[in-house]
Amino acid sequence: MFNTLNRRELLLTSAALAAQSGFMASSLAQSSTALTVPVIDRLSVKVLTDSSYDTPRPTSSPWVKVRRTGLVAPGDYRKTLHNEWGLALALESQAGNETRNLMLDFGYTIEALTNNMEIMGVDPSKMQALILSHGHFDHFGGLIAFLQKNRDRLPASLTLYTGGEDNFCRRLMGGAPGQFSEFGVLDRRELDALKVRVVLCPTPTVIAGQAFSTGVIERKSFERVLPNTLVDYSIKDGLGCNIPAAAEKAQGKPVPDEHLNEHATCFHLKDRGLIVISSCGHAGIVNTTRQAMKVSGVDKVHAILGGFHLFPADEAYLKQTVAELNALKPDVMIPMHCSGPGLLASLRALMPERLIPSTTGTEFIFGA
Repeated sequence: MFNTLNRRELLLTSAALAAQSGFMASSLAQSSTALTVPVIDRLSVKVLTDSSYDTPRPTSSPWVKVRRTGLVAPGDYRKTLHNEWGLALALESQAGNETRNLMLDFGYTIEALTNNMEIMGVDPSKMQALILSHGHFDHFGGLIAFLQKNRDRLPASLTLYTGGEDNFCRRLMGGAPGQFSEFGVLDRRELDALKVRVVLCPTPTVIAGQAFSTGVIERKSFERVLPNTLVDYSIKDGLGCNIPAAAEKAQGKPVPDEHLNEHATCFHLKDRGLIVISSCGHAGIVNTTRQAMKVSGVDKVHAILGGFHLFPADEAYLKQTVAELNALKPDVMIPMHCSGPGLLASLRALMPERLIPSTTGTEFIFGA
């Protein structure tokens, strides 16, 4: 198994890349380990792309208002929400009189993304910043086409916040022994051509004045990266990532993907605590939540939502995860995307009053 880099290596590597990179649109986020996180009054999370559409029973919660968009578009039965493997979320936060609109991840295809944005009433021109959680195609697949379609309506200074250099690595999927198939790579040259500023967030970073990134997630719990893709730590034909320490350990071969620079997007909701959004959670949802608590200095966890990458987990691993989550005492748990049916069953068994099911087309409103 490929050994992960330690935090110091990651930070030094990212700093060196920021200094040496030929992509002038990229910069390294500046922040300290003691981050002063902003406080918001309200947060709306619209699930634009998730892995399925369903019709859960009506949800009643004292902590979050839940709205479900119907499968069929109002006034046109021929137009319907699209579902595909992946995740895309529209985030609207409010602090006093200030509102911020962010997009977190972009699903697998532009077709599903733009279709669902239209049905859910999300105006792409209102997006003030973009966030990419990690370098999997089912999270960045719609990004470049979204920018090409909407760039002239977006801010001239548009910024994409992403975890680090690892987000630009080439990914592969395993097939027959010794055979691999491509799983995409995000091309920084396309972002540069579209005049999108890229900010790497290996350290905790405030985003658009109201959200914050956890930075690289420390891995201190029992959790491990469950099987997913392979990663190639090299640059070929101008594509790929430049992480010398990881490349040296890999010895030119694709290795199990540890998602070195995956980060989570979080908010501090007034009087209620942290809202932790883990798009895929390869670093572990317990590790992710603890990282958000550590960097913010906020002990109370209000909500944990997003993809938790637990569909490959066995029963014992699931039970331990849910027990650890229960010990963190979140008010709300909202698994999405790659979390898996086994996790839902475990949450229903131990934390039924806190579990809220999600589906494509759902809006969650916190602090309403």
